[in-house]
Amino acid sequence: MKKEKVVLAYSGGLDTSIILKWLIEDGNYDVISVCVDVGQSEDFVEIQKKAFKTGAIKSYVVDVKEEFIKEYVYKGIKAGAIYEDDYLLGTAYARPLISKVLVEIAKKEDVMFIAHGATGKGNDQVRFEASIKALCSEIKVIAPWRIWSLNSREALIDYAKKYDIEIDATKENIYSRDENLFHISHEGGNLENPQNEHKEDIYKWCVMPEKGKNMVEKVIISFEKGIPTAINHNKLPPVQIIENLNKVGSTHGVGVIDIVENRLIGMKSRGVYETPAGTIIFEAHKALEKLVLDRNTISFKRIVAQKYSELIYDGLWFTPLKNSLDSFIDATQEKVTGDVVLSLYKGNVRAVASTSPYSLYSEEYVTFGKDEVFNQFDAEGFINIFTIPIKLQVKVDSKEIEAKLNLA
Repeated sequence: MKKEKVVLAYSGGLDTSIILKWLIEDGNYDVISVCVDVGQSEDFVEIQKKAFKTGAIKSYVVDVKEEFIKEYVYKGIKAGAIYEDDYLLGTAYARPLISKVLVEIAKKEDVMFIAHGATGKGNDQVRFEASIKALCSEIKVIAPWRIWSLNSREALIDYAKKYDIEIDATKENIYSRDENLFHISHEGGNLENPQNEHKEDIYKWCVMPEKGKNMVEKVIISFEKGIPTAINHNKLPPVQIIENLNKVGSTHGVGVIDIVENRLIGMKSRGVYETPAGTIIFEAHKALEKLVLDRNTISFKRIVAQKYSELIYDGLWFTPLKNSLDSFIDATQEKVTGDVVLSLYKGNVRAVASTSPYSLYSEEYVTFGKDEVFNQFDAEGFINIFTIPIKLQVKVDSKEIEAKLNLA
């Protein structure tokens, strides 16, 4: 009987290595492995070799780093999307793009099954499957973590030994990590108890903030329509901007957070995230928006940013609302062009100066010195009109108090 084929989202790590073998042994599938390069520091030649050694009939490695930054990360930066005031959404940006690649290869290979390694407790299962359904609703998804008997990473390690599958994870070093060009995350292990401080050896990119350079470093970020285009006036393509700022930020311990977040699935989880470039860019972008956007736009955009971050976190990238919000956000970014100077030191990044041809800041108006443009007497009439609701309320309250006194 002819075997069904399945496209597997494959990283070569513990989970997907076991899943590849499990799909062959327990599912009786022919497996096509797909490793999507979103900037993780891996030897992709070795990953392909490992896939074939584990039993894959075909293996793809697809480089989408530039698309990842330009079409996913930069959209979130323009939006100002930060989930629950902390998380810069590094993992969440990659999932819809990875899903798009999986669907494209499934169509190319005439395959109706896609498998992923996300657990039944996490957000990624929703992100993958919502994206897959949006792009091709006919494709069926296999999620081994929801159906197999291997109920822990310790069990996976034992399974790997049984089938002689090479893995890096051990029962002592059992952090679950996700890495791409924009960030690296760490979950599991001793982080599962929020009473535990995370250990210094968890870091892969950054130094501990207190061990950052003993000197302030200034960096200039240039933007065009809300998108970073240059570092210290040196124009660079998107991937190089992120790579360079990751290097600069990591030496200062910038972009490290240890947070408890609310998962979409309904539980809280704890993660340590390293996002040096993203932290620098977000701070610069926020400062530039304050210079060029009016008060009402900034205020409303904060509401949009919160909703946008929730859509991304929840895996609703390919949806009408997200597309509509993109249109609004792009309109707000037309004049978000200029330079921002940032100061980096011991885990902190601060915007210390900014300039833009579209700046709404007028020294002539705000000066404490003599000016020829602002008649301060006009403020009296404005305040009288502005405070009409307050005065009316006071009148009503006074009548109520007087009535109560008369009754007494």
